[in-house]
Amino acid sequence: MTTLKQYEINRYSRILGYGAARGDVIVPNDDIVEAIDSSDEWIRQRTGIITRHRASENQSVTDLAIGAAKDALQSSGVAGEDIEAVIISTISHPYATPSLATIVADAIGSKCPAYDISAACAGFCYGIAQADALVRAGTAKNVLVIGVEKLSNFIDNTERSISFLLGDGAGAAVVGVSDEPGIAPTVWGSDGSRWGTVGMTHSLLDIRNRDFVANPVQEGEKIWPTLRQDGPSVFRWAVWEMAKVAKKALEEAGITPDELGALIPHQANARIIDQMVKTLKLPDTVAVARDIVDAGNTSAASVPLAAHRLLKENPELSGKFALQIGFGAGLAFAAQVVVLP
Repeated sequence: MTTLKQYEINRYSRILGYGAARGDVIVPNDDIVEAIDSSDEWIRQRTGIITRHRASENQSVTDLAIGAAKDALQSSGVAGEDIEAVIISTISHPYATPSLATIVADAIGSKCPAYDISAACAGFCYGIAQADALVRAGTAKNVLVIGVEKLSNFIDNTERSISFLLGDGAGAAVVGVSDEPGIAPTVWGSDGSRWGTVGMTHSLLDIRNRDFVANPVQEGEKIWPTLRQDGPSVFRWAVWEMAKVAKKALEEAGITPDELGALIPHQANARIIDQMVKTLKLPDTVAVARDIVDAGNTSAASVPLAAHRLLKENPELSGKFALQIGFGAGLAFAAQVVVLP
């Protein structure tokens, strides 16, 4: 009997390089406080954010994704035609189908498998987990993972729970074959009982049926879903539950906190980051990504954007261990220890 052929298995994978593309407009707190009846001081104290990058009307989700992809290819030294899979995490691509990933694959000169995933702020780390599995299984030698958002398309400027946090951008990474372990096992999961804690205010069917409009729609009136969150609930979940996930990721990697070179958490809130550092008892020798200060919360893009910036400002971190952790709507989460390129 003929035996089926299988791909040759690769033992290990690693991140070969990161790339980034940021919204082309810098928006300081003073530009948004009037609409939410707040102040620069309040936003800084509650979130740590001073400015955020947002994309202009002429800069699309696709533009951001392609920009980050090309930057990651350059930093990794991998040609576009050698990418054998593209995975994109986004919640802000304006089309439910076809995927954004196929557009990006074409833009870099690849006809590879390409697909989008939806895991919000955990999405990039989800993508890294999938890329690691694809490479080690021999299904793909090089995988491009992108987290990209243009959340400004969905912002209600008068909404106080989340609108002032959000920014636009794209971060990318190329995952390839390695002679040594470069990506530790991913600790990931979800809590669907908290599904409504963060997310869109209305569904596509609501828009079609206009079920959420209390009064007849006036001529020229815009009907558009926006983002909302239960801020206190999300904060408590992130502070206490995600510290447990981070500790588990360190255990799965077989390292202790003092062996880390960097912590790269989702850039949701500076106070969440500060508490995670305390809970993990990280020494001062561990570099902590704080891209949120002038980038805002970019959802799926936040972890790779923060990683890209941290490496650019601290090149000595190359070759060291970093704990990446993403968490958000779903509620979904994922964490893994990686070797920085």
